[in-house]
Amino acid sequence: MGVPLFQVDAFAEVPFSGNPAAVCVLSQPADEAWMQHVAREMNLSETAFLWPSEEGFQLRWFTPITEVELCGHATLASAHVLWTEGYVRSDEPIRFATRSGVLAAIRHGEWIELDFPATPAEPAAAPPALLEGLNVTPVFVGRSRFDYLVEVESEDAVRRLAPNLAVLETIPTRGIIVTSRATTPPFDVVSRFFAPRVGVPEDPVTGSAHCCLGPFWSRRLGRTELLAYQASPRGGIIRVRVAGERVHLGGRAVTVWRGELLW
Repeated sequence: MGVPLFQVDAFAEVPFSGNPAAVCVLSQPADEAWMQHVAREMNLSETAFLWPSEEGFQLRWFTPITEVELCGHATLASAHVLWTEGYVRSDEPIRFATRSGVLAAIRHGEWIELDFPATPAEPAAAPPALLEGLNVTPVFVGRSRFDYLVEVESEDAVRRLAPNLAVLETIPTRGIIVTSRATTPPFDVVSRFFAPRVGVPEDPVTGSAHCCLGPFWSRRLGRTELLAYQASPRGGIIRVRVAGERVHLGGRAVTVWRGELLW
């Protein structure tokens, strides 16, 4: 039997930008090993698997080598598929049951807003491998539930970064967020995200990283609403709204292809 399969560019206004995710729509739960094989076959930073549940839909995310606990762009891609392919009415909110609790998505025209948990970073000592791998002098180092957060002196320093990924892979976190205040209008925040330990050398646009960036920059800039840019080669825009222990992430998405996965 065939399984509907889609590739969506998330946090993107046009194809071939933002962060590509595969979305596999199932009628029932699948074997975990099979899902990991599919994710390895797709070879994208994330492949999302979803099926109907009491909460709305069950959702799981896999990189080519492991399952992760939270992923923003593949959730955005999943909501986009459910609405545009007619699985859910376009005016109906979507709820996902995940390893990080229940996540919600609502639609505002062409924009999708995700309701995610905040993952603030606490100040932390920088392990030697972090400084060696990034080759920067940090302004601030913190650690969130998932990642290290490193603030550097300028947007230019973020964009020029050429990390040693083999060294960063030795750090026992999901990934490393590097950020600064943006100086390119209209953005408030700029960042990049590296996660070689989970099979993603540089992630093009990382929604879940902004669950950490949102609280961090909200405190520093004195605002709860921010416009963020992730300065990877593909690039992507994220609207960030901090609301206590939740962070709302806004983005657009484009379907690149749709097909059928053969068992």
